[in-house]
Amino acid sequence: MTVPTDRDYASIVALVECALVELSHEAVGAVFVARQVGRSTRTQYVAADDIGEQFQKRHFDVRLGWHETTIPRRTVRDELITHLTRSASTSTERAGEEAASEPDIFVVKPVRELRTP
Repeated sequence: MTVPTDRDYASIVALVECALVELSHEAVGAVFVARQVGRSTRTQYVAADDIGEQFQKRHFDVRLGWHETTIPRRTVRDELITHLTRSASTSTERAGEEAASEPDIFVVKPVRELRTP
């Protein structure tokens, strides 16, 4: 889904919390794709333990390639909230740009469907 830019902060936090519950209990990953004119970055989050306290973060940038690290749940929560709230402001700023700038995307999908390095 495209990032919901018309949401207030509380509803973005609720969306992230729901996503984290799914990541902790199901074989799914969260994907955030940030798009800018001429490039995009992809960040994936997948639970790394059975209790949902540690997550594998996979970040892809065309110029830098894949980077993987393990981070705590709190960091995932904060990063997703930051991505989603920043997306709302940059979408407004992009309104005057050319159509080459597509909207950012946030999706939760099965781990088997995630792109991997």
